[in-house]
Amino acid sequence: MKFISRLAAVWLSLALTAAVFAADAAKLAAIPPAIQKFVDDETIAGAVTLVSHKGKVVALDTVGYADLAAKRPMKADNLFWIASMTKPITAVSVLMLQEEGKLSVDDPVERFLPEFKGQMIFGARTNNQLILKKPGRPITLHDLLTHTSGLNVEIPDLNRELTLAERVLYYSQQPLQFEPGSKWQYSNPGINTLGRIVEIVAKKPYAQFLEERLFQPLGMKETTFWPSTAQVHRLAKSYGPGPGNKGLVETNVWFIRGSLSDRTRPALPAGGLFSTASDIAKFYQMMLHGGKADGKLLLKTETVALMTTTQSGDIKTGFVDGMSWGLGFQVVKEPLGVNAPLSPGTFGHGGAYGTQSWGDPQTQAIYILMIQRARLGNSDGSDLRKTFQETAAGAVR
Repeated sequence: MKFISRLAAVWLSLALTAAVFAADAAKLAAIPPAIQKFVDDETIAGAVTLVSHKGKVVALDTVGYADLAAKRPMKADNLFWIASMTKPITAVSVLMLQEEGKLSVDDPVERFLPEFKGQMIFGARTNNQLILKKPGRPITLHDLLTHTSGLNVEIPDLNRELTLAERVLYYSQQPLQFEPGSKWQYSNPGINTLGRIVEIVAKKPYAQFLEERLFQPLGMKETTFWPSTAQVHRLAKSYGPGPGNKGLVETNVWFIRGSLSDRTRPALPAGGLFSTASDIAKFYQMMLHGGKADGKLLLKTETVALMTTTQSGDIKTGFVDGMSWGLGFQVVKEPLGVNAPLSPGTFGHGGAYGTQSWGDPQTQAIYILMIQRARLGNSDGSDLRKTFQETAAGAVR
């Protein structure tokens, strides 16, 4: 408990330093033309950018198109598939249950999912045979939250949608890639497993838990796993590179078959959400406010501190240098490269189609970039993200 209290004290002291920062309107006005360059060179079709400072949205801008063929301009209320930006939201649901005493992040996964008992790990290769062995310890919820579990498998294509329970059962029967807690490897199966644990502990579907405990209290009315017909009309279309990496061609949201509104499709905790820039800003504002929103306490301050400070030790993590992992959030340990404009302790997450969301406790700033660009490469290290963060962060320092 002393450790958690110290974390909370550090986190709050960083937040209190925000009083010395102010937003620069002229510099904020430079964001749209900076992003427009990436529309002009056909890196993206369009974008929505949002900057919030000290609890107030100081810039909400749009450039380019939500639909290139129809020449439909991008609008601030366009929806985007936020992909792995779903992961921190899933993590918050787990920590809510920890606050209620229903689980602990130090619990072994097998406490809630007995199918994980006896899980094996890949050992040495002998005579061209891969030997399995018993891991030193079972995987824990903490391992899943920090992507250090060794759980990383692909679901085979069975020509039908698997339920979340079926997916997690399949994961449990596959060998771990390495000893739990020994290294970092990004794991969608790990976060999906956490969502299944939320269902079991809360005794309700994962999506229902998020709706009741997060989305409704925060007023995130546009955040959903299944966009309505009206929302689908506001969805920014996804694009990938054209032939020879020239131009853009329309593509789909890769993991979805059939209608986006089909509620028989499972809600995937690792990356299934659709949302808007404004909705995501509400989530990050709650985190920057120490778990509070509109007078409601959704998370304790010490829980927020735990989630948004390094929990991965000295293990090298992330897709760019200088990063560490909190509980569900990436955390800037040392501002380097693309993250040079951000303060140490800035927390957030990106998504597969280039979306980015970050909260800086020192400046009390939120930076959100919404695009739909498939095969962007390492979107965490993209020139687009670097340009946005440099321009936006320069306006609130």
